Amino acid sequence: MVAATTRLDRTSRAARTPIALSFAFCLILLSLGIKQLEWQGLTSQFRCTVPNWEWNLSTSSDTLSGISRLKRKVRIGRRIGRVKERFSMKVALPSRTPRSKEWTTSVGEVASYRNMGDLLSRRRAPRILVVDDQASIAGLMSQLLTIRGYDVVTASSADQAEEEVRRRTPDLILSDVMMPGKSGYDFCRTMKENPATRLIPFVLITGLSDSSDKVRGIEAGADDFLNKPVLAEELIARVKSLLRLKEFTDELETADSVLCTLGLIVEGRDPYTEGHCERLSAHASELGRHLGMDEDSILALKRGGYLHDLGKIAVPDEILKKGSDLTPAEWEVMKLHPITGENICKPLHSLRPVLPIIRYHHEHSDGSGYPDGLLAADIPVLPRVLQVVDVYDALRTARSYKPALSHEQAAQTMREEASRGLWDAELVAEYFSLLEAKRQVA
Repeated sequence: MVAATTRLDRTSRAARTPIALSFAFCLILLSLGIKQLEWQGLTSQFRCTVPNWEWNLSTSSDTLSGISRLKRKVRIGRRIGRVKERFSMKVALPSRTPRSKEWTTSVGEVASYRNMGDLLSRRRAPRILVVDDQASIAGLMSQLLTIRGYDVVTASSADQAEEEVRRRTPDLILSDVMMPGKSGYDFCRTMKENPATRLIPFVLITGLSDSSDKVRGIEAGADDFLNKPVLAEELIARVKSLLRLKEFTDELETADSVLCTLGLIVEGRDPYTEGHCERLSAHASELGRHLGMDEDSILALKRGGYLHDLGKIAVPDEILKKGSDLTPAEWEVMKLHPITGENICKPLHSLRPVLPIIRYHHEHSDGSGYPDGLLAADIPVLPRVLQVVDVYDALRTARSYKPALSHEQAAQTMREEASRGLWDAELVAEYFSLLEAKRQVA
C-alpha cells in the first residue's frame, strides 16, 4: 500500500467561512474525475469523504484482456479553528502487482469479462433528436439532456428531422406536435411505418389537452407524451425509461444478428452453397411483397432466408458435404436439422414468426417431407413461400452431386414436381410470373 499525505498550515481571517474552502477543494476533486461527494458538517469541523470509485485502464499495447480495474479511496479531513486552519489530504493507492499477474483475465477482481462489458457499453452516449420549431424550447431541452451526458441534436421541422435520422439514427425522438409543414403526428407516422426506424421510441410534446389529440398520437404510433410546459424531472424520467427499453430492443436485434451470422457460417461449410442465404433472403421477401403480404411476414421471410438451415450446425461435415448418397442412418441425422434450428431460435421472442419457416421448409404437399410429414393444408404459407425460392435456387446452382440447370430447365422441373404434389403449385406459378415480369423489365 502506497500512501501520500499533504498538509497545509496557514493563517486565515476569522471571517473566512469553512464552507468556501470546502467548496473549492470539491471543485478540484471534480476536475480530477471524482463524481460523487458526501458531506458531513459540524459546528467546528467539516469533512468531505469521497467513496470508493473505479476506472478502466488500458494502453496502446494492450488488448481487451489487458483492461484492469483499480480502486482509489480519497479522504479529506479538515479541522478549522478561529485563527489557524489546517488542511490534511491522504491518498491511498493499492500497490502495483507484477504485470504478468495484473494484466490477465484469470484474476477475477483485477480484470474480468464483466468489466470489459461495462467499458464497452459506455463507449457511446445515447443520441436524442429534439424537434421543435421554437429554438428556445429546443435549446432548453437540449441543455437539460446534454448536462446529463446525452448526445443531443436538434431540428426545427419534421423535414429537417427526417434528414437527420437518415444521416445518423437516434436512440430517441422528442417531437413537438404543432409545427409548420409536416406535423409531429405525420412525422411520427412516417418513422413508425419505416421498418428501419419503427423501433425508435417516439415522444410527442404538446400543449393540447383534449383526449382526442392523444388518441391521434397513439394512432400515429407515439410511445409516450409530454405536456407543455415540460417539467425537467418528468422529461429526464421519461427519457431514462424509454432509453432503457430501447437498449433491451437493441440487445434482441443483436441476438438476431448473431444467429443470422451463424446461418452464414453454416452455409460457409459447403463451398457449393456460397451466397445461398443472401439470395434466398432477398428473393423470398421479394415474392412475399409480390403476393401482398404484410411487413411482419416479409421480415420473417427475410430472416428465414438466413436461418432456415441453421440446424445444420449440428450435422457433421462428412454427412453435410456427402451430397445425395446418404445411408439411412446418415439421412436420419440430416432430417433432424429443422428441429435443431427451431430449438436454437425458440428462446428469442422476436424470431417466433420465423420458427415455422425453419421447421417446415422441407415438408411436401403430399406428406412425403420431413420432419413431421405434413400435408399441404397443414403447412403454413411462409414455409411454402420460402420453399419455392429455395428449390429454384438449388436447381440453378451447381452442387457436389449435380450441375446447375438453366432457368427453363428449373421451371420445367419445378412445375412437374408441383404437379406430383411436392410443392405448392399456385406459389410456383406466382414465382415464375414474378421472374418473368423482372426479365421483361430488364
